Amino acid sequence: MEDQQNIELEPEYSQVVFGRGIDKARAYAAILARDSDTFGLLGPRELPKLWSRHVLNSGLLSELIQPGDKVVDVGSGAGLPGIPMAISVPEAHFTLVEPMERRSNWLVSVVQELGLENVEVIRSRAEDLERTDFTVATARAVAALDKLLRLLTPLIRGSKSGTVLAMKGSKAPEEIQLAAKRMERLGFEAPEILTLGEGKAPETATVVRIRLKA
Repeated sequence: MEDQQNIELEPEYSQVVFGRGIDKARAYAAILARDSDTFGLLGPRELPKLWSRHVLNSGLLSELIQPGDKVVDVGSGAGLPGIPMAISVPEAHFTLVEPMERRSNWLVSVVQELGLENVEVIRSRAEDLERTDFTVATARAVAALDKLLRLLTPLIRGSKSGTVLAMKGSKAPEEIQLAAKRMERLGFEAPEILTLGEGKAPETATVVRIRLKA
């Protein structure tokens, strides 16, 4: 385990984002710090930004989730962004999809350790899932938007309000341009680039939100 001195202190804004779930968010951050090296969850230089770049940054997406939503987090890996979102919105249900056995087993243990009753873990590739009823599909650092839409769109096809939330960085406009034909072909509305946490969080989250046409 890394030296505790290298682990970022919890930013004040975390309590606003996680509310009553702040203790679970703290426990999750501690688990990430404890297990990151063993399971290859985060890069070796990421612990000094554990909260601002990962736990809190993912939790910011919760403002885009409604109670009752069925959210699928594809390529969940370290549980990002799914677990912070699930902590923040206990009234929604989250499915974490991870193809690697070692990481999916780790995710199961984390969900149990945190007592997250609104989360299930499925070991699978996105393209092998047969469910189509998710209302929201999300992913972080999985693939470029064009490829990501191929993976995520089938999972929300059966929902009346199917939405993709793709965590992206400064190249979001470029990725949108490259995926324009696919978005049109798949039946999406015009995409939005949202900046979450501006003026509040240590690091903002850039999210591309795309909704299927009704």
